[in-house]
Amino acid sequence: MASIRLRRLNRWQAEGLKEDVADLYVESSHPLAGTAHSSREAFLHRLTGDVRQPGFAMLVAERATLLGCVFGFPLRRDGSWWRGFLGPLPRDIEQLTASGHVFAVTDVVVAPHEQALILGRRLQERLLDDHRASLGATLVLESAVRSLAAFRSWGWREVGEVHRPPGAALHRALVLPLGRAPAAASGQGLPPGTRRPER
Repeated sequence: MASIRLRRLNRWQAEGLKEDVADLYVESSHPLAGTAHSSREAFLHRLTGDVRQPGFAMLVAERATLLGCVFGFPLRRDGSWWRGFLGPLPRDIEQLTASGHVFAVTDVVVAPHEQALILGRRLQERLLDDHRASLGATLVLESAVRSLAAFRSWGWREVGEVHRPPGAALHRALVLPLGRAPAAASGQGLPPGTRRPER
């Protein structure tokens, strides 16, 4: 792990690396036989959309080759990212989103090896730390059991479900509190570790 180099990419550098990242995604996601191409194309489509988001950031892990990457963007204050959330969004999450202190980790991609979970944790922690977010947020397909297990092992907790048309697939909404606990948490407060935004 010590010899792995982490490097920040801007949106133009990310565009230039997206084919390599898509190859790494297919290698790490183990798609069903005959679905590798469609899985790769769907990933590229998502990545292309994310790159266009204001504040997009990507962090890659490299040795001689690309070993992993994480990317995301700050959530818009209008709360549009939470559209499709089933039930009421917890009040503190709504407030942190409106304050501009929530960063969405939209994907963590790591080459399969014995330290993949450790590298994935390191990548997402570094990306969130670089952006000084009070809260990390992510959506994971309900069927993506391995991804859900990885996020839970990194300390993320589920706060509900999101339905994003088209299709009937449900996503699990997860958050990762960052920094210190609020001085005065409300009854629906986030777990200890959430940092209130400075005003």
